Amino acid sequence: MAIDGFGVTEFQLVLLRRMADFRPELVEEAVRRLGATRAGMREANRRWQAMVRSSRFPRGGGRYAVVLGAAERSAARRVGDLECVARQWALPLWPQLRFEVLLGPAEIGAPVLNAWLVRAEGVPVPVLRTVADLVPWGCVVGDVGAAFPGAVPREGSAPTRFRLDFAAPDVDGRVRSWAADFTWGLLQEVRVAEEQSSDFRSMQGDIQ
Repeated sequence: MAIDGFGVTEFQLVLLRRMADFRPELVEEAVRRLGATRAGMREANRRWQAMVRSSRFPRGGGRYAVVLGAAERSAARRVGDLECVARQWALPLWPQLRFEVLLGPAEIGAPVLNAWLVRAEGVPVPVLRTVADLVPWGCVVGDVGAAFPGAVPREGSAPTRFRLDFAAPDVDGRVRSWAADFTWGLLQEVRVAEEQSSDFRSMQGDIQ
């Protein structure tokens, strides 16, 4: 399904546009796989932004249905005290993942509470034991949260970004604090947590 020529391919380009800040090399390859160009990616993102701001464009979960078609899967999900619905769509670029839209209770208008990539049901989760296993685009928020209990969610630097702070062994087996950055739920990079870096810089200052 598509609206005015904007369908699954164009929507994937929108997701890629936000990932380009972190992983331009992976985005470049993905754009080629879609038979598109970087200019086409920027145009798709411009069109999407214009559509979601238009008063004629569907609100809530309906905006995704008009460009992606009927959801592959829809299931009730309880989030705290809220009775929600999670709808999922398959995207060719990431066959082991699904684009999931979490909708709030119908009685308050079924607002979109979250929209990102998740592991598809029945697909094996990658083995994540150390930070070296956290490969860009290799896992989603849920994978990392499950592999490293105690991970703390943080707001990202933009609406489509998300961060997890967690502890994990480095390549030498030393447990350290890390921050994982995600765009649309997909891992982009892992870095030493800011708190740990600040402590290290402070120690250096004391030594000097």
